[in-house]
Amino acid sequence: MELGLVGLGRMGGNMRERIRRAGHTVVGYDRNPDLADVHSLEELVGKLRAPRVVWVMVPAGEPTRTTIDELAELLEPGDVVVDGGNSRWTDDEKHAGKLAEKGIGFVDCGVSGGVWGLENGYALMYGGDPEHIAKVQPIFDALKPEGDFGAVHAGRVGAGHFAKMVHNGIEYAMMQAYAEGWELLEKVDFVDNVREVFRSWQDGTVIRSWLLDLAVNALDQDEHLEKLRGYAEDSGEGRWTVQAAIDNAVPMPAITAALFARFSSRQEDSPQMKMVAALRNQFGGHAVAKK
Repeated sequence: MELGLVGLGRMGGNMRERIRRAGHTVVGYDRNPDLADVHSLEELVGKLRAPRVVWVMVPAGEPTRTTIDELAELLEPGDVVVDGGNSRWTDDEKHAGKLAEKGIGFVDCGVSGGVWGLENGYALMYGGDPEHIAKVQPIFDALKPEGDFGAVHAGRVGAGHFAKMVHNGIEYAMMQAYAEGWELLEKVDFVDNVREVFRSWQDGTVIRSWLLDLAVNALDQDEHLEKLRGYAEDSGEGRWTVQAAIDNAVPMPAITAALFARFSSRQEDSPQMKMVAALRNQFGGHAVAKK
């Protein structure tokens, strides 16, 4: 099938390549002309045959709102817009309502996989009406990992981004647990090889995970993380997860503590945040602050 893809950065560019490898046609637009196949959203829409599917992969907030507003004026009834960025789920109903007034469908899709998604596939959590999901399904099938898992129609509009938000909240807590354990092992003088302790956990333990594998990768590159500053940003989704927990009276102490730990990293050079920063760089290509 044909797909219009808006935003060809770290995630979007690799997604375009994976979709093309699956045999689909992708027309990509990006503000950077060196990355783009076309030079405007209008040209992108003109290159696609109706009914069109346009996937938006730009930063959450104003960039996404602006892009969807412009597409609403360019697309036609029967077309579908997919928001694959990390938008807040409360924005999805607004976007869906605005597009529905023009007969245009809307699907929200949380995407996980970072810089590894091109080869490994992307975990997808999407929300929307079944008729709109069906129009995008070949693209979901191209992006997802091989096998029976890795993609889910989570529910109605907003469910995909809400599921991805909770996923990222859990990710915060898991990274924090590894970081705290790493700092304690580094602190004592009778554990001689912390990196190999982490490596030994990769097989046969209940805490083995892809994040643990990435932690070992980071330690192989910088055994004591001496090249990193203990500073870690938060993407916003951790805050949204905690706020949703408060709104729904769901106790969430681990995720909340992990979010607050990132705040503390901006006040001092935290050893734990070195590990969090290293992990974010490993799985998502996020920038790290050098000493």
